[in-house]
Amino acid sequence: MRRNGACPLNQLFDGMRVILTLCFLFYASWSDWKKREVSNKVWAVLGPVALLLTSVQYILFAKDLIESLVFYGLSCAVMSGLAIILFYAGAFGGADAKALICLSLALPHYPIYLLSSPQPYYSPLFPITVFSNSVLLAAFTVVYALLRNLSWKLKTGSKLFEGLETESLGRKLLALLTGYKTHVAKLERYDYLYPLEDISATGESPIDRKLLMMPKDEDREKIVARILDAARTGRIPDKVWATPGLPMLIFITAGLIIALVFGDLVWALLFFALG
Repeated sequence: MRRNGACPLNQLFDGMRVILTLCFLFYASWSDWKKREVSNKVWAVLGPVALLLTSVQYILFAKDLIESLVFYGLSCAVMSGLAIILFYAGAFGGADAKALICLSLALPHYPIYLLSSPQPYYSPLFPITVFSNSVLLAAFTVVYALLRNLSWKLKTGSKLFEGLETESLGRKLLALLTGYKTHVAKLERYDYLYPLEDISATGESPIDRKLLMMPKDEDREKIVARILDAARTGRIPDKVWATPGLPMLIFITAGLIIALVFGDLVWALLFFALG
């Protein structure tokens, strides 16, 4: 969308779209943090309202309506396609994917009429900037996981991978960076905790424990049942490896705020690294 002058109505529309998106994402982030789920009503309201506001602004103020609508369609298609791929690959939850799709409807480009000028580091497809920021922020959780595991080992003096010594170095490193040891009772109590290990047998059969590369939501209930059964009979320790389902909407919201204020963190880091 070309900049045609920051008239008050253009600024108003930009402001409405930014505030609308932030309000819904703040609520969704709170819900994701408290319950690890977000009602579909959030996206059922945000999506159509965002589409209406953006479309009306293009119709009223775009210098080249066809060019603007093509850009709008491209931005939505790219972000929606990426969100759907990530969802079916198991990398994102349904609410995360819907949030990104709604974001592409609300803010397909940087709100240049509301803010003085685009930040120095940003993608023309503004939702991609938000997405890359959120992924980078989420990636920093590996530092928290690593420090938590090292602290646990120093505090307890126990082995991190007792009973899992035969697992590969790669699987152990992945567990260190994405999970931590937790009581088996918490697996039963908190749905957002996913076991990072599984056992091959229950009952009187020998226990064969193994680390999981990527826990799947549909397998969680069966794996937790096997672990609980083995722990209650004393055949495995009462602490096992687990990974929390990240409240990704919090990172998406933070990624949007950073994109508005600063720009694209990934591009900024690349430019800094390349001098």
